[in-house]
Amino acid sequence: MINSTMMIGLLIPLLGTMLGSAFVFLMKEEMSAVVQKTLLGFASGVMVAASVWSLLIPAIEMGESGGRWAVLPAAVGFLLGMGFLLLVDELTPHLHLGANQPEGPRSRLSRTAMLSLAVTIHNLPEGMAVGVVFAGAGTGDAPISLAAAVAVSLGIAIQNIPEGAIISMPMRAAGNSRWRSFMIGSLSGVVEPLGGLVVILLASLMTPVLPYMLAFAAGAMLYVVVEELIPEASEGTHTNMSTIGFALGFVLMMVLDVVLG
Repeated sequence: MINSTMMIGLLIPLLGTMLGSAFVFLMKEEMSAVVQKTLLGFASGVMVAASVWSLLIPAIEMGESGGRWAVLPAAVGFLLGMGFLLLVDELTPHLHLGANQPEGPRSRLSRTAMLSLAVTIHNLPEGMAVGVVFAGAGTGDAPISLAAAVAVSLGIAIQNIPEGAIISMPMRAAGNSRWRSFMIGSLSGVVEPLGGLVVILLASLMTPVLPYMLAFAAGAMLYVVVEELIPEASEGTHTNMSTIGFALGFVLMMVLDVVLG
């Protein structure tokens, strides 16, 4: 059953994206490479920490009754999550920020539409992660407290703030109006509460597969980190700033999960 706390938890990451997208009204120039590298690293750190502490470890703990095979649901779910995002990545025409050539099947979609699809692919695993931890906290069958679920939601929201800015600022630099850039950046986060809502509904119907779903979300998130965020953060100059950003994001998410969990 979805309650008001769950709904608020699902919407918090979207608010983070909207807040970051609003930077387009405050900043007149394109975001500097130093800032962008730092923010990409920060987002990577948050997602890696959330995948480990909030998703994979609870998935393994749920299977402790299986003895040495306790890790099996986490391993299977993780690989399925990676495979799912790989499939989506291959079948969806999209264009990453800063890239000239689109990925996926050939399409007549506009550059803006393909950029939006790339961000949607990126945000889907985050929404799934928030949804599955709230599902685990709601069923009581997973070693996840409501406070820990809120910590994941807050962590994703915090890393969505720089992500929203990273999306809206290049849109503005490409010639879009401030409001159009803000709307595109904000709408890129809508998939998160929708994806989280679907996961909560599925988990309430299929409680025994909850550890698989936790690990699935972790695999999907780490796919985005390895496939997109880290390569973008490691290109060109100022890569040391992305490393610093990663450390800050990882520690922040770890502390949120442990303190609030």
